[in-house]
Amino acid sequence: MATLDDVKSILRDTLQLGDRAETLEPETALLGSLPELDSMAVVAVITGIEDSFGIVVEDDEISAETFETVGSLCAFIDLKQAA
Repeated sequence: MATLDDVKSILRDTLQLGDRAETLEPETALLGSLPELDSMAVVAVITGIEDSFGIVVEDDEISAETFETVGSLCAFIDLKQAA
């Protein structure tokens, strides 16, 4: 299971958020709200998720909904791990 702390850690390290990562909550908006999360950063976050959770994310599985909030990203990882 993807814990909030695991996902916050990936976002902190990948986006270089520093202490700002501690303010991330499940309802925190990502795309369009974090200036650091551009298209290249999405790729880096996905790579971090794949490495951390031992999953493979296919290109057609990546959507704006997945990266809408921290919680939606956690839910996506949980679904991938359960598959």
